[in-house]
Amino acid sequence: MRRIITVLTAVLGLVLATAPLAQAYEPVNVVHTERVQVGPYALDVGFSAWPVRAMQSLDWTFAPVGGIADKSGTLSMTAPDQGKEARQRPMARHPRKLEVWGLDIKSLDSPGNWTIRFRVDGPQGPGEGALTSLNVLDQPGPPMALSWSLSTLPLVGLVAFLAVAWRRTRLVAQ
Repeated sequence: MRRIITVLTAVLGLVLATAPLAQAYEPVNVVHTERVQVGPYALDVGFSAWPVRAMQSLDWTFAPVGGIADKSGTLSMTAPDQGKEARQRPMARHPRKLEVWGLDIKSLDSPGNWTIRFRVDGPQGPGEGALTSLNVLDQPGPPMALSWSLSTLPLVGLVAFLAVAWRRTRLVAQ
């Protein structure tokens, strides 16, 4: 009985000791920044991958000089093929880098020159600014249609195998 209790205590101790490591997350690795003047505020826009490619998920960070504690803001992204501006969304804390605003694993749909507009409200009043001509390159890898076509081949093979197996078992049963 003592051995069982000792083993259970040791296992519980290992679980509790390694739990913080298991809950650790990869920090946001900003590899490129652009400075945007948003009225009286300087805003550093950070990217976790550079150059930006269409359909490639990356982390975005928006860090106003002086921090986000006494500020609020909105952003909107305009695609190159859209004449109208996208809806504004409030800027929220990045889920893995809580001291800045950000977007977690956001991708842009199409290549071209994107525009990101910002509005920041803070102690120095409201300010507006834009990151213009954010050049987004073509998506990495093969075209999406080719990727999906190749990835469905195993499914087609499985369906064919099941159809042949079902037919053979049906013929044997008769």
